[in-house]
Amino acid sequence: MRDAFDTLADWIDIPSVTGDEASYGDAVARALSDQGFDVERQEVLPGRFNVLARAGRPEVVFCTHLDTVPPFIGPTQKGGAIYGRGACDAKGQALAMLLAARALLAEGERRIGFLLTVGEETDSIGAARANALQAEPWKPRWTIVGEPTDNTFVRGHKGLFRCALRAHGVAGHSSQPGGPSAIHELVGALERILLEDWGHDERFGRGTVNVGRIGGGLAANVVAPAADADLLLRIVEDPDLITARLAGLLGKHVELAEGSGYGPVAFYVPPGEPSVAVAFGTDAPYLKGFGTPLLYGAGSILDAHTEGEKLARSSFERAVLDHARTARDLFARVS
Repeated sequence: MRDAFDTLADWIDIPSVTGDEASYGDAVARALSDQGFDVERQEVLPGRFNVLARAGRPEVVFCTHLDTVPPFIGPTQKGGAIYGRGACDAKGQALAMLLAARALLAEGERRIGFLLTVGEETDSIGAARANALQAEPWKPRWTIVGEPTDNTFVRGHKGLFRCALRAHGVAGHSSQPGGPSAIHELVGALERILLEDWGHDERFGRGTVNVGRIGGGLAANVVAPAADADLLLRIVEDPDLITARLAGLLGKHVELAEGSGYGPVAFYVPPGEPSVAVAFGTDAPYLKGFGTPLLYGAGSILDAHTEGEKLARSSFERAVLDHARTARDLFARVS
C-alpha cells in the first residue's frame, strides 16, 4: 500500500524550479480536487499560476509555495527520511497541510482554504498577485504559512532588502594615472557596507548583509569603466532607514540602482506554544489581505537548498497532527 512518502516522492520527482512550476502545480491541484476542494488556477504570468482551493468559505488558509531552488534533485528514501529537492522546502509542507485538511474535512469542517504560490524563492510574485486579486470569499482570519521550522512556531522573521549597486569609471591604460576605476570604487563601497553595523533587535537579532554577486571590468590591464554587485540584507529595521544608510556609504562613483524590501515580520503564536525568531524570509509580507499569519513547518531550514535536502518521517507526521490541531484551535477562536 502506498503511504504519504510515496506521494511526496512523486511530487519531488516533478521538477518545479522557479519559473517552471506548472506541472507540479497541476499535480497538487489534482490532489486537492480529489479531496473534495474546489480548485482554481490563478494566472500570475503566462504558464505560471497559483493554486487556490477551498471547501467552503475559508477562515483558515494553509499556504506554502510551489517553486523550488535549482537544481532538480530526484527523490530517495532511506533511514526514515525522504531526500530530494523540495522535500522540506516546500513540497513536504504542502502534503502535510493536505493530510491535516483531510482529517478536518472528515470531521465536517469546511472553513478551509489553500494558497500555493509561485515564485517564493525569488520575488514572491505569486503571493503579491494573490493579494492583489483577493476577493470574496477569500477573506480568511488566519493563514498558516508552511516552511521548515523544526516543528516550532515562529514569532517573527527578519526583513529582506535586495539591492543592486552600479559603479562608474573611465576606461584607460592601467599603467597611467586616470580613472577612476569602477571596480576600485565598488570594492571600497562594499568594504564600508560589510563593516557597517546593520542594527540589532531583541526579537530578531542582528541585521546582516551578503554580497551575492560581483561583476565588471574588461581586462587586467584596463581601468574598469563599469562594475556592479547584487546584495541581500536581512534587516531588523525599516527599509527606508536601510536605503538612507546605504546611500551614505557608496561614494560619488557608485549608485544604488535598485533597492526594495520589507521590514521584520511578526507572526501569531498559539498560547502556550514555544517559539523562535528566524532569519529567512517567506511569502507572508506579501499577503496582507489574508488575515493574521502563523509560521510553522516540518524539517529544518539547515537542510533546505542543500544537496542533501531531506525531511524526516517523524517530523512530517508531527506536522500533520500539529496543523490539524492548530486549525481546530483557530476555528474555535472565530466561532
